[in-house]
This record gives sequence, C-alpha cells and structure tokens, in this order.
Amino acid sequence: MARPHKQPLRALTDTEHQQLQALARSRSAPADRIARAKALLAVDRGATFGQAATEAGWNRYQSVSDLILRFHGEGIDAVYGHHGGGPALEYAPEEQARILKEFQRTPDREPDQTATWSLSTLQRALRGAKDGLPHVSTYVILQVLHQTGYSWQKDRTWCFTGTVARKRKDGVLTLTDPDALEKRGP
Repeated sequence: MARPHKQPLRALTDTEHQQLQALARSRSAPADRIARAKALLAVDRGATFGQAATEAGWNRYQSVSDLILRFHGEGIDAVYGHHGGGPALEYAPEEQARILKEFQRTPDREPDQTATWSLSTLQRALRGAKDGLPHVSTYVILQVLHQTGYSWQKDRTWCFTGTVARKRKDGVLTLTDPDALEKRGP
C-alpha cells in the first residue's frame, strides 16, 4: 500500500473543474497545459500520483506532486505555467500599455508618414516619441498586439491602389493609374 501524500489535492470548485475539463479536451491549447489539466483531473477522480503522471504523459509521480503544491498556492493559474527561462521579459505592463496607446492612435499623415499602422511605422513612431521606447523591436510590438487580441492580416490593403499624391511647384497633384487593378492581379 502506498504512503499517504503530504499534500493531497484539495477539493476542486465547480468553475475550476469545468475549466480543467475544457482545457483537457482542448485541441488548440498548448500541450503542457493540457497535460497539467489531465493530471489534476486524474487525481481528483481518485487516481494515484503515478497513474495521473502516466495519464498526463509524464514519467515521474513527483511532477504531479509538484503541480499539486503549485495548484494549492496559485489556484487555476498553476496550470498555465510561468516564464520558462531565456532572457527576462524586458517590457513591463507600463511599456506594453504605451505600445497599445500608440497603436490605438490614428496616425497623422505628415509626421508619421503613413495612413495606417504597419509594424515598422509603429516602431518608428514609438522610437521617435518623447515618452517612447527607444529600443523597441517589431517582434515585441507584434507580441504585445497578439496578447491583446490583435492580428495582422497578410491580405491587408494598406492604401488605395493606383492613386498617389505628388508634390509639385503648383501644389499637390493627385495622379491615378487607370491600369492599377490589372497590375495588382487577382
């Protein structure tokens, strides 16, 4: 007979149980989160730590024990894990909020030299601002936007095709290419 565990799993609340079941059934969530959810649900059903580890695809029951300790301290957030190494996260929530504030601002055509934001024009605006971020990369901007639910589409039309404004001595002249749609393709 196995020894009783020092920290058995506490009773799950209904919302925790529902969240863990949804995560364990998910086909799009990261695999490590799915494995943690399966391990916790197995222990909740009455499986031993070894059986729960096997069900989660782990080799050691100690992994389940460690997960349960984290679960007691953090709750459902323990399933989502932590920063897994590599360089420390450079941009704090204040800097991320600054990136979002700049992104939500409608660009001015003259100073920003664009009508809509791209990653590089947003980077240029953030680097050039007085309260901006002088070393921000397009990768960081993209990650911040993805975390908040934005996505960049490949088929995005940045400006109206075939029309251009040219500066002349007499003023600004708008030229239109009659074959622009044919040149653009399907």
